[in-house]
Formats: sequence, C-alpha cells, structure tokens
Amino acid sequence: MAAGDGGDEVRVLQNLRGKIYDAKHLVPNKMRDFFCTINLDQEEVFRTQVVEKSLSPYFGEEFYFEIPRTFQWLSFYIYDKSVLQKDLRIGKVSIKKDDLCNYTGKENWFMLQPVDSNSEVQGKVHLELKLNELITDNGSVCQQLVVQIKECHGLPLINGQNCDPYATVSLVGPSRNDQKKTKVKKKTSNPQFNETFYFEVTRSSSYTKKSQFQVEEEDIEKLEVRVDLWNNGNLVQDVFLGEIKVPVKVLRNDSFQAWYLLQPRENGNKSSKTDDLGSLRLNICYTEDCVLPSEYYASLRNLLLKSSDVQPISASAAYILSEVCRDKYDAVLPLVRLLLHHHKLVPFVAAVAELDLKDTQEANTVFRGNSLATRCVDEMMKIVGKHYLKVTLKPVIDEICESPKPCEIDPIKLREGDNVEINMENLRYYVDKVFREIVRSSISCPTLMCDVFYSLRHLAAKRFPNDPHVQYSAVSSFVFLRFFAVAVVSPHTFHLRPHHPDAQTSRTLTLISKAIQTLGSWGSLTKSKLSSFKETFMCEFFKAFQEEKFTESVKKFLDDVSSTESKEPSGLSEPVHLKEGEMYKRAQGRTRIGKKNFKKRWFCLTSREFTYHKQQDKEPIFTIPIKNILAVEKLDESSFNKKNMFQVLHGEKPLYIQANNCVEASEWIEALCRVTRCNQKRLSFYHPSAFLNGNWLCCKATIENTVGCARCTADVPADTQIEIDGDRETERIYSLFTINMSKLQKLEEACGSIAVYQGPRKEPDDYSNFTIEDSVATFHTLKQIIDIVEKLNESHEKYRKKRSSSAKYGSEENPIVGKAS
Repeated sequence: MAAGDGGDEVRVLQNLRGKIYDAKHLVPNKMRDFFCTINLDQEEVFRTQVVEKSLSPYFGEEFYFEIPRTFQWLSFYIYDKSVLQKDLRIGKVSIKKDDLCNYTGKENWFMLQPVDSNSEVQGKVHLELKLNELITDNGSVCQQLVVQIKECHGLPLINGQNCDPYATVSLVGPSRNDQKKTKVKKKTSNPQFNETFYFEVTRSSSYTKKSQFQVEEEDIEKLEVRVDLWNNGNLVQDVFLGEIKVPVKVLRNDSFQAWYLLQPRENGNKSSKTDDLGSLRLNICYTEDCVLPSEYYASLRNLLLKSSDVQPISASAAYILSEVCRDKYDAVLPLVRLLLHHHKLVPFVAAVAELDLKDTQEANTVFRGNSLATRCVDEMMKIVGKHYLKVTLKPVIDEICESPKPCEIDPIKLREGDNVEINMENLRYYVDKVFREIVRSSISCPTLMCDVFYSLRHLAAKRFPNDPHVQYSAVSSFVFLRFFAVAVVSPHTFHLRPHHPDAQTSRTLTLISKAIQTLGSWGSLTKSKLSSFKETFMCEFFKAFQEEKFTESVKKFLDDVSSTESKEPSGLSEPVHLKEGEMYKRAQGRTRIGKKNFKKRWFCLTSREFTYHKQQDKEPIFTIPIKNILAVEKLDESSFNKKNMFQVLHGEKPLYIQANNCVEASEWIEALCRVTRCNQKRLSFYHPSAFLNGNWLCCKATIENTVGCARCTADVPADTQIEIDGDRETERIYSLFTINMSKLQKLEEACGSIAVYQGPRKEPDDYSNFTIEDSVATFHTLKQIIDIVEKLNESHEKYRKKRSSSAKYGSEENPIVGKAS
C-alpha cells in the first residue's frame, strides 16, 4: 500500500521545545519590568512571567508544545510591562520556519530586531486574475484586467479579537496607481469577499475592430497588481495585515487563479534606527515528522522492541541508536516513550544498567553519571511521575512560592536587617515539611517506577555484595537526587508552577533542594559526612537533622518504593489533576447577543470531572462528570466569528469554549478526548457548527437534538494513562538513524573488520568511543537497521512525490510565497 493510500493517511506533526534563558542590554537603558512571548506568526502561544526591575532579565522558562497549524515565522517578543498603558514591544527575534533547522538543539544569542507594524503579517489570500480584450463603442481596443478577490484565511487577531478586514486592490505602474476597495467584513479571520474589480490596462485610439491587438511587452513588464489587507479601525488608525504583488505579465492571455501568503511591505522591518536594542539567549528545537501508516514501521518497531533480549545489550538497535546520536537526549526521548508504550522499558533499563555497573568501580559512584541507563530512568520518571509529583509536592511548593518566608542562611548573602536565626528556623520548617511529604508518599509512587527501582536495587547489590548501603544509594540517586530534588529547584519544569520563580524564591528552593539531596542519601548523615560540607553554614544547619528518625524514615521510604509488592490502597483514590487554565465560555442559552454572551472562567479537568469556576480556587459554577461527556470536537469559526473554539457535548446543551490560542485549544481538546475515550456512550457523529436562530449552521437541520452531520474525530478507545503516539516515536527514531547514516556505515565497516581480521581496529577515531563487545552481533543488527532505513526512505520519497503532485504550487495547501513568476 502506497503511503497515504487505503486506511490511514500520512500525518505531518510538528512540535517545538526549548528554553528562554535571559536578555541583556535592553533598551530603554533603565530598570524596567520585562516579559517575553512566543508567537506563531502573529498568534501568541506562550508567555513568561514578568521579571521586575531589571536591565538583563533572566526568564529561565522551558517550553514544549505541539504546533497544530502551518506557520511562516516563529517569533520571540520582549515586552516592557506597563500598568496603565498598553505593553510596549521592545524588540523581537523572528526566525523563518525553513531556517529553524539551523538552530536546533543549540544555545544562541540573538540580536533583537525592531518591531515594525509593516512586517507583522499572517494569513493567505485567494485571487483570480484575467486579461480581457475589449472593443469600445468608438471602435478602439483596450486591454482590461479583471481581479476577483475571493477570500482570506488565517488573518491575525487584533487586540485578542477577530479583525474587521477589508482589501484594497491596486494596479500599479510607473505612471499610475489605480486603487479600489472591498467592503469591510465584520469579526472574522477568514473573510469571504467574492468581489470583482476591473482595470483598463492599455487603450489606443489608433486601433480598430479589424486591428490585431497585442499588449506591448514593456507595458506589461512594468505593471503589477497589489492587494493590501487592512483591519478597519473605525475611530482609530487602520492596521496593516499584509500584502501581495502579482506582475501582470504572468497572465499573458490566460486567467490565473492562486492562493498567496501575505507578505510584509517591502520597507517592513527596515528601521531607520541603528541602535542596539539588546539580545536574547534561546535554545530552540523544532521537529516536523511525516508519520506514515503504522504498518510501515513494523520492522523497525520490532527490531527496537526486542533490544532487551539481545546479547550483549550493546549490540541491540536501541543501544546503537544512543551511540550514534551526538546528543543522547535526542535518542532517549523517543526511545523511552516507545518502550513505555509497548511495556518493554523495565527489561531494557535493567540490561543497560547492568552494563553501566560493569564500568563502575566504587559503590559510592553508582548511577551518578549521565549514561544511557540514567537518562532513560530520568525520562521515565518525568513521563510516569507527573501526577506523583503533583500530589506529593504541589501543595507545599505553592505555599513556598505564594507566601515566601526569608530563608537565607549564608552569611555572605545575608542583607542588612536579616535575622539568621529566624531564617534558619524558616528553612528548617520548609525542609521538614517537604521531607515529610516525600517519605510518606510511597503509596502514590507509580508501579512502573517501583519496578525499575526494584531492578536497579538488586543489580547494585549484586555488583557490590559487600556494601550494605549500595542497594539504597542506587535508588536514592534517582528518586531523591534526580526526581524530587530537581522538581523542588525547578517546579515550573515539572508543571508544579506556571512560571520560573523569582530570584529570592528560587534561592529558597535551591537551599531546600540541597537539603533534600543530603537527607535522601541514606547512611550519609554522620559527623564525618557533616564535616565534609563545603559550606560551613550548611553543616551547622544539618545538625538538626542528625536524629535517627530521619535516617529510618529514608530507609523505609526507599524500601517501599523499590518493592514489587502491591500496595494497599488508602481509601478512595484521589482524582488525577490533568489540566487547568483560563478560557472563555458561551453563556448556555441565557443571552444571544452582545459581549456578555462569552465570559471568562477558570476551567479545571481531573480524571473525574470537568468544571469551570468564576475565579481560580473558587467553588465550581458548573460541573460535568467525565463519564457524561459524549464528545469533544472543534467548533467552526463561523458559528460565533471567533477563533480557537471547541465544544464539549454532554447530556445538556453543548458547552462552547474559546481558548486563548491554537496551541491551548489543541491541548485542551487532546486532554479531554484522552480522558473520555473509554466512555461507553461516546457519539460517533456531531455538528461542527452551532444551533442558532432555529437551525444548525452546518447542515441547516431545524431540530436541535437531531443526529450530527459529521463523523467524530476521536471515537476509538485508547490508552488514557500515558499520552504516547508509538508510530510518531518510531518515525522520530527513523529520522535519527537517517541523520546518522554515515556513522552507522562506519560502525558496520569497523565491526566487519574486527570480525574478519581479529586484529587492531582500523581508523580508531571514527568509532573508538563506541561500545563494541560482540562485533558479529553488532554487525548483524547494523545491517538490519540500514536495510530498514533504506526501505523507509523509499516510502517517504513516494509520499513526498505524491504530496508535491497533489499540492500544486498556488493551491491552498501550498500557497505562493512572494511574487508569482
């Protein structure tokens, strides 16, 4: 079956991850309050917290999201926060989508560019142009240009609302500028114009009915059609939305119809100012995966899933993947997710951990490096332990961040008026509270984490049989050092807080994290250990934690989380908190007109119910039990002339919700679909539009409870525990193998050389860092990988050819960029 034929279509999936570090030398050159946003074209999809009173603000915020639509530019805007006026855009970093690959995985300083309204564009326009020859009443011949502006898609929001767009259509030449204008379309980002304009291109009194009319070449060369899109500002200035230019010469004597991406004005982003606006440090990783139907990945998937059975493990496909990737993290992320999805992670982690332990000479350095084993466990804990962290740490982290007490105990960092005794007492209170929450949380530890810890514990004890503590340090090095301590110091990274904490709170969390790391190292709380502290103030602080009860609490906790015995449930299990945030919902039948129709509410989704509240932390106004949700689908923009809308169908009237941007809407729909996919009464059909004024806008049916007219997009039960797309992860691994094909071939050649000659390795620089325990087994696996990758290359090439032939340049899927030629 060719790619895209038959059952499942090819899916093009995009995601973006990275980190906004800091900015420096920002203008104006005085202490201000700054924040940073991420925009897809002109749509804001992420915002940092405000950093107050700084010239070089440190944001320190990581981001990760799926990109649910096409885009031209990825931009980062630095804003000067204003209390009374509109926030001022200081400058931006804009990267064209096609250039993102040049920055992937690299930390870079970017110079800020000036923000020019003429360069801030988004969307596309559909035009039809035609040249007609006309004979006038007096017998002269003229050439007439017919321009029909049909529609636009994806125009930006203006001040958070749909725009009021109109278009100007001009015929421009050296000595002419004829301009005409469409009607204004109200509150829409996808206006339907369907207006036709006529322009005389040439006229000549010397030509008669009998003369052969020809357009002079030099005239055609100099004429062009220009279409400008504007937002009607009513009482304020109109806002430029973008333009396109089409040379008349492309028409000749034919009609021409195409979609165009709106472009900046030619003088856009060319500021007369040469001042340095400052710079922004970023790490950006953009990926685009063309995911084929599942059967294409069967061979590669099976080869990866049997990795834990390969002897030695270093000859397995999964291990070879980590060896050839320059950054092991690139390999670990899709590998762990794929193995998790197919319940093969625990045996693989055990196998690579055993290899790791072979090279470990001292018991006190067990699992302390960044090996494949430790990175796999780290990634597993991030994926599987999300809810565990929330129920264990979120309440106490919220208390620390929202009502911070001074905790600085370093004499060098104390400020005038600080009382070190009070600070130490505050820190002791926080550490004791965090510690108690952790050591009594074993009942909530996910079974998969317990299984991995059990395996690591016994492997470490087997490697160092004479050390009674190693079985505990093997587990504590992960659960305390790499899980809880990291989550405490970076709560925003683990979704325990929405943003990076301020400097003072960050310092408090750092001190707590240090304390938790030390307390978690079972057997380390001895006088000799305390005397080895680098900071004497920490040594003094830890004297309060030398009691036997702390050591015993850690030991019992580590025993519990590394046991395979099933835990007794503690009464009714708590609902899993999945997502929350502010959105707009439509009043359910109370009013039909006016702005009051949509109200801002705080939404909360758990494993049991979907609720909205007047404000965060208030009692819910409306509750829908998860079991009552029948479908969750997008809502056509035409229903209410609003973008990023979706609907939750339940027993009563549909709940219509507007998210703040396309990424947020996609995330909410996905979260709601995932938690409701196993509902027995899920609908198979729904209405894509709303029921207004006595009929459904989509199918014009007049009965409100009539069956839907479109098939639901998510009516198949799926895994509701861990959100993993196995085919996508396999596609990502295929891409990594493809990128590193030259390394695979050199490694294959090296294995062949070793196997045949049993002599010194040839060209050691090419593979001396690789682990080759069994050259024959490794060679065999490499040959399989290369063969599979080559077959997948053929399938992708077929898809690319099919895509290029079906998506004609100028079609809606593949619009023209710049001038048509």
